[in-house]
Amino acid sequence: MELFPDFQVSSSDSPPAPLADRMRPSQIKGFLGHTKLMGEGKPLRKIILGKSNLSFILWGPPGSGKTTIARLAANISESDFNEISAVNSGVADIRQVIKRAKKAWRISKKTSILFIDEIHRLNKSQQDSILPDIEDGTIRLIGSTTENPSFEVISSLRSRCQIFRLESLSRQNISSLLELGLSDKERGLGNESFKINSEAKSLIVTYANGDARKAFNLLEAARDFSLSLEGDSRSIQVHDIEAIIQEFSVMYDKGGTEHYDHASAFQKSMRGSDPDAAIYWLAKMIVGGEDPRFIARRILVTASEDVGNADPMALVIASAAAAATEKIGWPEARIPLAQAVIYVSQAPKDNSVILAVDSALNDIKHNGKSFPVPDHLKDTHYKDAKLRYGYGKEYKYPHDYPNHKVDQEYLPEALKGVKYVLIDQNKSDNKS
Repeated sequence: MELFPDFQVSSSDSPPAPLADRMRPSQIKGFLGHTKLMGEGKPLRKIILGKSNLSFILWGPPGSGKTTIARLAANISESDFNEISAVNSGVADIRQVIKRAKKAWRISKKTSILFIDEIHRLNKSQQDSILPDIEDGTIRLIGSTTENPSFEVISSLRSRCQIFRLESLSRQNISSLLELGLSDKERGLGNESFKINSEAKSLIVTYANGDARKAFNLLEAARDFSLSLEGDSRSIQVHDIEAIIQEFSVMYDKGGTEHYDHASAFQKSMRGSDPDAAIYWLAKMIVGGEDPRFIARRILVTASEDVGNADPMALVIASAAAAATEKIGWPEARIPLAQAVIYVSQAPKDNSVILAVDSALNDIKHNGKSFPVPDHLKDTHYKDAKLRYGYGKEYKYPHDYPNHKVDQEYLPEALKGVKYVLIDQNKSDNKS
């Protein structure tokens, strides 16, 4: 169910495959998009055309061509293609593929590809089970994932695979695919009598958001919708497409990599004093169904880490927005969250707070500077503290001195003179 022109069609004894599946290319020349990887002389194209036995993992958003690339590699290398989904498969299914692969090589010297869709869904033991057969060449692994392999695929498996990052397809790519789907008489809708105007096609391109499968599915739905129209033309207009899709899709996966990428863009926009960008990423997370408490925590962190004491009110505003969010929830929570985002974005910036505490933590945890409390600073609220141990005897109470200025060391002797708090005076003076 994925993409592009001209893959094999199901036999007449089977139900017709979805348009997205029928429109896959069987040759590399029919593949559109990803020119940095699949263009002339580019690495992934060379691997496929060279019939390499290299295992690789394709990381990219839905509908970007991962399954299609895997099938092209099998088709061009004339390998047996074994496809499983990690969502509903386990070690037993993998073992069956391995068994078939060994038999294929023994009988016909034919190589085998194991394509695992959503490979990040396999647990560690399942991923481990594949390693020996990749190592000895029994199978060539091609995996696809929408999640960052660095987080979701074990290191021993990553080390045996080349990882290729796929981006969403461009609008021009999606538009070209739609034209192919409309004109191809064998695999597409070229024999259909319905028409679709340019504005409606543009809306499909926008809605697809770089996902070819989604574009083809909507085009096919438009064809089906046209059957209910009166007259011979069966012409699809913009309002027909709007009626089908209801609302636009949003590229946001609150449970995966997109979740953290959006949070990163959100915080960096506030840190960079760009309220418009920060509001955009806020809106993207809201529409994507993000937990409002997660958003509130990102604002709190930024208010303290990046604004800090340059404008202490930023943390007050962020805290109030977080409290309001807890009380009112969606959709009203968008308002105090937006208020806090704008305030934090426009506030002067000073990161001396995080630099200070992280510097001290680093000294203690990594530099061996974990020293005991000096005797004059130790607790004296028990009977033996001063009398028996001499704790606090040399302590000078600041309120006993004019302006509270007292010549007294508060750091351990070994750290005398160390400065953790380094405030940029220009930042601290700029409160407006």
